[in-house]
Amino acid sequence: MSDITEVQACIFDVDGTLLDSMPVWDDIGERYLTSLGISAREGLHDVLNTMSLEQGAVYLKEEYQIDKPIPQIVKEVLKIVSDFYRFEAPLKPGVKETLEWLSEKKIKMVIATSSNKELVEAALERNGVLQYFEQIYTCTEVGAGKDEPKIYLEAAKFLQTKPENTAVFEDAIHAAESFFQRNLTILEASKSDLRSLCIKKCCNRSVIFLAKFSQLLDTSSLFIVRSM
Repeated sequence: MSDITEVQACIFDVDGTLLDSMPVWDDIGERYLTSLGISAREGLHDVLNTMSLEQGAVYLKEEYQIDKPIPQIVKEVLKIVSDFYRFEAPLKPGVKETLEWLSEKKIKMVIATSSNKELVEAALERNGVLQYFEQIYTCTEVGAGKDEPKIYLEAAKFLQTKPENTAVFEDAIHAAESFFQRNLTILEASKSDLRSLCIKKCCNRSVIFLAKFSQLLDTSSLFIVRSM
């Protein structure tokens, strides 16, 4: 068993972790068609789920006889997404209290997201939590997706903390897999099928699964993380 490591800084994902924003992506096809007065057929989400935005626009145009050019469909879909972030997307339960708690403990916090920076800033500011984060990093800015550790390492570099002293909050385990290469502590938040706090030992790293953020507040020892 290795030494006990104190977490000194946190890196947060946004979609599905801080923001309850996944619904807009889950039903974006239905939302778009509804805006045109068209009823979506059952299973549209499953069809669009593996498509790029452009591929989805082609599918919608052909299958629903939409008399608009592909670029216009893409633009209108993005406008729906933009409006959702700006005016609707709520925080996940317990987020604001957790961020305030971490701030009181002088734990530095930044964001690492694959979403648009401007939309993330707008949503977090509207929800009253933008001030807790010292910096926002996007996959576009760093030139790599979350299947690589680059965005997290850039964030850790800014924080001036070692990877083993940096906790990462994510809702997608496939993204977290890249962290294992660099000894980061992973906290996977808000999986609906997780009923309680548990620690999973994997690849000589600690992965802490949270069913809800309030479990952080209820667990005083959580920020002393033991790696096996």
